[in-house]
Amino acid sequence: MSVAEPRVCVIDDDEDVVRAVRRLLRSAGFSIDTFASAEEFLDPGNQARPDCLVLDVHLRGLSGFDLQDLLEASGRSIPIVFVTAHDDTGTRERAQRAPTSGYLAKPFEDQSLLSAIHHAIHQPSGRGEAAP
Repeated sequence: MSVAEPRVCVIDDDEDVVRAVRRLLRSAGFSIDTFASAEEFLDPGNQARPDCLVLDVHLRGLSGFDLQDLLEASGRSIPIVFVTAHDDTGTRERAQRAPTSGYLAKPFEDQSLLSAIHHAIHQPSGRGEAAP
């Protein structure tokens, strides 16, 4: 009996980031779904059931924080690793207040992302502290 690959959804509107993260995660043995917006992820036709989200903070339309709030309000507790190209004190503080599993500033090291995802998926409660 084989174990299913962990499923990660990447939600980022930067095509270059999505392409690089998709390649990295596939090579690490993850099953990947990608979305260019929070709205696309929330589409009723989306059947993805992720073990973890890699979620850009600053998206067109709903932000990553908005999506996290909507998921929590609807009872969908999905571990989230926030990523951002706009790392500032306010964004870091907001991420640390959210029940997230990680926070990485772009550009980030491949191993940092893989470690954050592994931590998010394997922590007992599915939730953790945002990384500084």
